[in-house]
Amino acid sequence: MPADLFTRRPVSGDQASITWGPYQAAVASVGASLRSLTYQGRELVAGFEANALRPAFRGAVLVPWPNRIADGRYVFDGVEYQVPLNEPERGNALHGLAIWADWQIGERDASSVTFEYRLVAQQAYPADLGVQATYRLDDQGLHWSVRATNLGEVRAPFALGSHAYLVAGPGHVDDWTLKVPAAAVLEVTPDRLLPVAERPVASFEGGTLDFRRPRAIGSTFIDHAFTDVTARADRLARVELRTPSGEGVAMTWDPAQLPWVQVHTADRPEPELNRSGLAVEPMTCPPDAFNSGNDLIVLEPGASFASSWTIGALGEDA
Repeated sequence: MPADLFTRRPVSGDQASITWGPYQAAVASVGASLRSLTYQGRELVAGFEANALRPAFRGAVLVPWPNRIADGRYVFDGVEYQVPLNEPERGNALHGLAIWADWQIGERDASSVTFEYRLVAQQAYPADLGVQATYRLDDQGLHWSVRATNLGEVRAPFALGSHAYLVAGPGHVDDWTLKVPAAAVLEVTPDRLLPVAERPVASFEGGTLDFRRPRAIGSTFIDHAFTDVTARADRLARVELRTPSGEGVAMTWDPAQLPWVQVHTADRPEPELNRSGLAVEPMTCPPDAFNSGNDLIVLEPGASFASSWTIGALGEDA
């Protein structure tokens, strides 16, 4: 029996802190969750304390799927799988099988750390997956990468996402300006948030979800998957979130690997959580891809998939 099996530790698990110049980050082993990220002491994500139960999936790695599976049920290679429903009010399985798993700390140094997790084959999933989540700081900010390898002997469906809540600065989501370089948005059912059809952002809900040009969020409710994402000259897409003074935070990623991004204004019943950060979640697929097959990745035995995204500060000093 491991000597530390009954050792007291923080509720969010084992902790790893990394630094690089003005950047500092902390990651917790439960869910391999990004617990905090600051630039010159300024918060860039909505975090949580080490000894607190992680609220609202903050900073979690979403594998082997992000977002929702309707009824927690899907068929893959002729076999039906049933996933526990962790969104019972909507009848969905939400955000994968690793969000409450206790990941293990692997390689680490002053500016980077890797967490590792083995997802075993089970009634909800056909194959073993070896997953690594690496957090690395440099002058650009936090580079957050995930690699998954099929360690089993059968094919496996796979999708990837993360769940950072970005913070531009003082105030709440209503006070900030948002830019999302996406021309299409996924219309969903109002009751279960399941896919209906892709729509141009300019035509959906009178253009209220068109953030291709930066504009104030105000009271707009957003909990939608965006796609048809435009990359810049460096082939990266960038979501920007700024305060009226111009400081803020950006997330960049390769839309060729992660063609979807879920954006959510974090409307919550708890006053301390309500619209306190903007969820920006690059994803390989839209909601319910395990049923629709839309942009679903299939990992052959021994095959891997890896992708990354970066969170960095915006402003005159960044």
